[in-house]
Amino acid sequence: MSDPLRICFCASEVVPYAKTGGLADVAGALPRALAELGCDVRIVVPAYRAVDREKFRFRATGQAEVALGDARVPVRFFESRLPGSAVPVHLVANDRLFDRPGLYGEGGRDYPDNLERFSAFCRAALALLRHTGWPPHVLHCHDWQTALLPVYLRVEPRDPLLAATGTLFTIHNLAYQGLFPRERLRATGLGPRLFTPDGIEFYGQINLLKGGLIFADLLNTVSEQYAREIQTPEFGAGLDSLLRERAATLIGILNGVDYAAWDPSTDPLIPARYTPQDLAGKSVCKEQLQRGLGLEVGARIPLIGMITRLADQKGLDLVSSAIETILGLGAQFALLGAGDPVYEARFQEIGARRAGQAAASLGFDEPLAHRIEAGADMFLMPSRYEPSGLNQLYSLRYGTVPIVRRTGGLADTIVDAGPEALARGTANGFVFEPYAADALLGAVARALVMFRDAVVWRRLHATGMRQDFSWGRSAAKYVAAYQRVIAAAGAAGHKTISDEPST
Repeated sequence: MSDPLRICFCASEVVPYAKTGGLADVAGALPRALAELGCDVRIVVPAYRAVDREKFRFRATGQAEVALGDARVPVRFFESRLPGSAVPVHLVANDRLFDRPGLYGEGGRDYPDNLERFSAFCRAALALLRHTGWPPHVLHCHDWQTALLPVYLRVEPRDPLLAATGTLFTIHNLAYQGLFPRERLRATGLGPRLFTPDGIEFYGQINLLKGGLIFADLLNTVSEQYAREIQTPEFGAGLDSLLRERAATLIGILNGVDYAAWDPSTDPLIPARYTPQDLAGKSVCKEQLQRGLGLEVGARIPLIGMITRLADQKGLDLVSSAIETILGLGAQFALLGAGDPVYEARFQEIGARRAGQAAASLGFDEPLAHRIEAGADMFLMPSRYEPSGLNQLYSLRYGTVPIVRRTGGLADTIVDAGPEALARGTANGFVFEPYAADALLGAVARALVMFRDAVVWRRLHATGMRQDFSWGRSAAKYVAAYQRVIAAAGAAGHKTISDEPST
C-alpha cells in the first residue's frame, strides 16, 4: 500500500508508564521498532495512578462517554510521545476505574471489578479512535484485558471510520484468561447469544481471552515453540482445541530486546561497562554485586542469578527443592523477585541462614535487575512454561550464561553446551527437559564444571554476546503479520455478526 501502515497498539501496560511483566516491555519497545520501519504507530493504555502525567508531559485532548452495562461512564483522553521517539501515546482516564495503587489488584488479589474496568477500557479505545478521526489498518490487541476489542468489532455495528480495520490478537501468556461469573455478562454490553461454547462461555464462566481467540483476524504468540505448545492439552489451558481449529491463523513471533536499555557496553545502571572483546568490566560488576548483596567476594566463586515472578510457572518449586544442593556444590545464589508469599518466605529464610552464599531481594528493582544480569556468571530460568522469555536474552548480551528448561521461547533461543554444539560454536547455555529437580541439578552441575574451564566459558560468552535478538528483526515479522491481517480483513469484508441485546 502507498501510505504507511497505521497500527494502533492497545495494551494494559506499557514501559515506562506502568509494568507488571513482559507485556509492558513489548508494548514499549515494539512500537519504536515499527516506527523505525516506517509504520504510523499509536499506543492506547489506561491512565493508572502509576502513570506520572506531569513527568511524561501528557496533555488533555478530549473526553467521551462509553457504555458500561446499562450505564454510561465518562472517560478523558491525554496524549504525549513515547520517550525517545515520536510515537503518540494516548491515556484513557477514569479515576473510579483506574486511579488505584495497583494495575490489576493489590495484595495478591485481583480487583473484583476488573471485568468492568477493562470492558470500559476497550470501549474507550474505540471512542478515542472516533475522537481522533484516525483509522488504523490494524488494531493490535494484547492479552485478555483487550480481548473484547475484536469481539466488539465483529459483533456490534462498526463505526464507518473502522470499516476496514483488522485485528491482530497477541497471546503473551495463555494461562491468564480473564475469567468472570456469567451473571456479570451485562457489563460487557454483549448479549446472551455470545455466552455459548462457540462464544465467550468457558465452563460456565465468561472467558474474555477466548473472545479474542475466536474473533480476531489473526492470532500470534511470542515464540514459535509456544505457538506449537499451546495447541496441546499440556499447555493449552483448556483452549487447545480452539487453538488447533485456528492453527492456520496462529503464528509465533519471538519477542525482541531493547538493546538501548539492555547492553553492557552502554548500561548506566551497572558499575562498569564491558564488551565481548573486553570483559574486565564484568569482573567489576560481579565483585560489586557480591559486596552489595553481602556475598563472599571471589572471582572464581560461581554466582547464579535469578530475576523472576515467584510462582510455580517459573519453576520456583524446582528451585526450592534444589537450592540446598546447588549451594552445597559451592555456588552462590542471588534472587530478585516477588509473588507467592510461601516462596518469598522460603528464599528469605535461605538468605538469612546461608548469609554470604545466598541473597533474596523481594520486590521489583530495575537497577538491581541490571546489576544481577551484569554481575552473575549464570542465569537460572527453569520455567514450567515460558511463552517467550526476555531475561535469557538479556543474559546472553551480558555474558551471563543461561541455564533453562527446554520450553517455549527458551527452547527457541538457548542451545545446550553439548559437545557437538560447542564444536560448531553454536552453544550459548545449558538446557534440561524433564520438569524435575534432578534434571535442573544436572544442568547446574554441568554448568559449574564448565565454569572452571576458562577457555570454554569464554567461548560461551562470545557466542551469546554476539547474538542479535533486537526488535528490528521481530518488527519486520510483525509488519508481515499486519499485511496478512489486512488481506484477511479485506477478504472477509468485515461482516458484522449480529447479536441479541443484553437483557
